Amino acid sequence: MAVVTKDIILQTKGNCDILDITSQVARKVEESGVNSGTVTLFVSGSTAGITTIEYEPRLLSDFKGMWDRVIPQNIPYAHNKTWGDGNGHSHVRASMLGASLTIPFIDKRLTLGTWQQIVFLDFDNRPRSRKMVLQIMGE
Repeated sequence: MAVVTKDIILQTKGNCDILDITSQVARKVEESGVNSGTVTLFVSGSTAGITTIEYEPRLLSDFKGMWDRVIPQNIPYAHNKTWGDGNGHSHVRASMLGASLTIPFIDKRLTLGTWQQIVFLDFDNRPRSRKMVLQIMGE
């Protein structure tokens, strides 16, 4: 059993920026020297999350709209009183989406479906430099 840890650094725009990181993750898996196993992706930060979705412009618009309806920016958040940075909604959105994702791979290829891409969402209210930690485990 091998365990390989890699990082991906992302520059985001904030405000529900959605980045397709599928090719970056696939490249890290291919370079890891591990043939088959799982890759766990972890977001280092409390205002961003990760999931899979079809990376298609209208669906991305629907996805962003869902976050605005379910966890709107323009309502009072107690967190905003603590730090005054106005990103209470970002923390709530990130906690609902989640900070990690695990994907199996076989023969160094991710087992994603045809229309399934790995997406990183930055919910913060400003551009950020973000770090993803990948832990690749297998044989």
